[in-house]
Amino acid sequence: MKVFEHLENIWHKKVTRREFLAKCAKAGVCIGASLYAFGALSKYQALSAIGEKRGMHEALFYEKMGDEAVRCVLCPNYCTLSNGQRGFCRVREPVDGKLYSLVYELVCSAHIDPIEKKPMYHVLPASKSFSIATAGCNSRCKYCQNWTISQRSPEETINNRLSVKNLVDSAAMNGCRSIAYTYTEPVIFYEYMIEGAKLAKTKGIYNVMVTGGKINKEPAKLAAKYVESANIDFKGFDDKYLREVCAQSLNNILDSILTMKQGGMWIELTNLIVPTLNDDMSKIRQMVKWIRSNVGSDVPLHFSRFWPQYKLRSLYPTPVETLKKARDIALEEGLHYVYIGNVPGMGYEDTICPKCKKVVIRRMGYQVLENHVSKDGKCGFCSGSIAGIWGTPHQGTPRKIE
Repeated sequence: MKVFEHLENIWHKKVTRREFLAKCAKAGVCIGASLYAFGALSKYQALSAIGEKRGMHEALFYEKMGDEAVRCVLCPNYCTLSNGQRGFCRVREPVDGKLYSLVYELVCSAHIDPIEKKPMYHVLPASKSFSIATAGCNSRCKYCQNWTISQRSPEETINNRLSVKNLVDSAAMNGCRSIAYTYTEPVIFYEYMIEGAKLAKTKGIYNVMVTGGKINKEPAKLAAKYVESANIDFKGFDDKYLREVCAQSLNNILDSILTMKQGGMWIELTNLIVPTLNDDMSKIRQMVKWIRSNVGSDVPLHFSRFWPQYKLRSLYPTPVETLKKARDIALEEGLHYVYIGNVPGMGYEDTICPKCKKVVIRRMGYQVLENHVSKDGKCGFCSGSIAGIWGTPHQGTPRKIE
């Protein structure tokens, strides 16, 4: 069989360990499929013919469509799938009438980050966040900086099994005050995130969801019971741009922001400004007005600088002047906390007290240089209120949603 010849070629060729594992993983899928076709393995065994079993776990939020087909209702893609078919996200697949996540407890990226990297500027500043991701995504952003894992199936990434218990224990042992579900899209490893957040809450560990917001209302409500905060990537205020560049829709993002906010999550928003594509200042003003009217003046808004990557390498980095104009608009429209990301050292990462206008948190990149906000959220200069989560996360029963 050609697949075994492929493995032999890998063995004799000088490759790195990472390259070897990646090639073996791809070959393993072929072997599993072949053995299933020959009747030597069951469907479940075929999925796991080489190496560890994939992270198969029955999915939440799906509907049965007859004996074998299912309809996923986790996100607005609404994938209708039969045996052997994958969802748009690449990580959900039905087996005999049940939908399974293929990445449960199967982590392809894990790091200890400053929480400012998410970016979360108003949540436990200068603390560490245990950050994880699995393969896959339910969007197709052409500028994705993590495309090597987000735009891949679990067979195409190097994965490690990290149980929910070990996830929470690892965060605690490393002095992390939070777990961040990030890098790719936590909606597609939803079940893992929910179980991780449930356990983390009992240990006094905070949960942060870094998301594009492509999720349906009921799953968003459930997430808000256990995940205390979210940075939502508000990619733009133009439906055509969102559909063509990101495979998202404006109405869905707006609904997700409102649902998570109403569910009790602390929300921060990020808008990556891509030159020539979503840098229309009239659209940015519309977006800011919607934020102020629907989410409030205290929601932090991060304007982020684009760097050429993935499928948009022919574009140029966002001019700093464009970012400054966007920030000025947001401040003019009444937002209290407006930041510019990916432009360190210019003062646009600092938190300013809305009352006395003094810098209460001074930052350089992801580093906090000064912090004058008390644990009860008061300005150290004028005692005015600074919106955010500054002290120890609440422990106890998850919030109820009416």
